[in-house]
Amino acid sequence: MKHAHSGQRPASSGARGAARLLLLLLALATAFTGACKNQDNKPLTIGYSDWPGWVAWQIAIEKGMFEKRGVKVEFRWFDNYVESLQAMDAKQLDGNCQTWNDTLFSLATVGNPVKVVLVNDNSAGNDGVAVRSEINSIADLRGKVVAAEEGTVSHFVLMTALAKNGLKPEDVQFKNMFVPDAANALTLGNVQAAALWQPSLANSLSGGGVKLLFSSKEMPGLIPDLLVFHENVVSSRADDVQKITEVWFEVLKFMEENPEEAYLIMARKVNQTPEAYKAFIGGTRFFGLADNKNAFAERADDASLYGSGKTISAFYTSVPALNIKAAPDFAPAIEPRFIQSISE
Repeated sequence: MKHAHSGQRPASSGARGAARLLLLLLALATAFTGACKNQDNKPLTIGYSDWPGWVAWQIAIEKGMFEKRGVKVEFRWFDNYVESLQAMDAKQLDGNCQTWNDTLFSLATVGNPVKVVLVNDNSAGNDGVAVRSEINSIADLRGKVVAAEEGTVSHFVLMTALAKNGLKPEDVQFKNMFVPDAANALTLGNVQAAALWQPSLANSLSGGGVKLLFSSKEMPGLIPDLLVFHENVVSSRADDVQKITEVWFEVLKFMEENPEEAYLIMARKVNQTPEAYKAFIGGTRFFGLADNKNAFAERADDASLYGSGKTISAFYTSVPALNIKAAPDFAPAIEPRFIQSISE
């Protein structure tokens, strides 16, 4: 009997054990909830680099626009744009300012699911094909040495210029060069044409003996500059993404109402004078709400992200060196709901 009794647990001891377990579970639940809240409250990290449509975010940063809307954001500056793409692909950023071209390239090669939530601008002259002064038309480039950075926007601009003037890629002698190197080669006369972006484009044109024959003004809709987030960020922080998207239109309003101060803020960020920076701003078509709604509408023309996505994807699959066999499924990456929820 004693033996049997010794195996029984007193009622009071069992009650205390249950209470202790309950307290432990409550503590764990509280800690988990706190961790989730902390995760939800951590600043969203967004990469940005030297392009007018992205440098414009500096206005929002300096004017406290994000704080006013109660959203925590940490913008990380990249002197080298390519490094921001690498950081985004490695998931070291929640979001990034990048081109539609580079977004499609990442979808085709890395495959991380991302969402395009905003179009900041279209290039409207900041990319172009510059040539030696003796070249008078794009058609004159037949058989000539032309340079571009393979697989980038500059290469895409070159191929578009050739196609619009009846030339095929094999009609020219293509030379793969980094954009600054291509600009130098053009200035020295080592190549007859080069596809460049700013500031390399302006630098080459200022040296003499070089002129502009084709620019992104002639390919509207095909070089959109975007704000892109990882898919899981959009699903878990939708309210914050919405607020960030709305801040963009505050930035544009500030630029319209206070142009001189806006140029000063942007130029200071990239160590330029406001006067010099205005030239780059002039080659950028900033996208307001109507432009964004037009870009996110599903259509086949290049003004739509769906249409331009098809055109750009066809370019990537046509470049053998890139080894992209099939166009990426880009439609799921286009997320119009944040723009659509904003009223005029």
